[in-house]
Amino acid sequence: MTDQEMDKILRIRTEGTIEILQSSAHYNRYEATPYSVLDILFEFYPLHSTDHLVDFGCGKGRVPIYSAYRFGNVVTGVDLNGRLLQEAFVNLADFRASQKRFRGSIEFEQNTAETYEIQARQNVFYFFNPFSVEVFQTVIRNVLASVDRFERQVDVILYYPTTAFVYFLEEQTPFERFEELPIPMLSTDNEDERILIYRYE
Repeated sequence: MTDQEMDKILRIRTEGTIEILQSSAHYNRYEATPYSVLDILFEFYPLHSTDHLVDFGCGKGRVPIYSAYRFGNVVTGVDLNGRLLQEAFVNLADFRASQKRFRGSIEFEQNTAETYEIQARQNVFYFFNPFSVEVFQTVIRNVLASVDRFERQVDVILYYPTTAFVYFLEEQTPFERFEELPIPMLSTDNEDERILIYRYE
């Protein structure tokens, strides 16, 4: 199934790559995670209704809406760009209107990732290279500080991870690599075309 076909099923519009001038050079362009990649992730890593997923750099809301549609879990999308979030809110309204028995919870928040306050029950954090490694380091430190206050297992999911992200997690944090998922239809000669899952217990 193509991205366009899945968008149509969900009654949302999340396709495309958009270059938008950000207020910070640390933030990258918008590009949605392909549904084929999300299918591989969620086949191996099914979410539970008690999981609270945070998508940093959520853009138009594809990951939050699709994960909540599939698992009925709680999701928060965080993005700095107001224009993208406007589209996310429209997508969310259209999605909810088409789902009479939807059991999940989806919220979007406009904020910088480094100042976003990690909530006590948030336990899964998703990143598709939304910002620089400096911002990523701050976010991960915020996650760890939250775990110190509210003890729980937390997972970090990286799609198309940069070497800098991987090095930081593996060499400078207590997170341990839990799984590596190749993307067969995309990973020809590109070793970055993969999903890495890290866990801190």
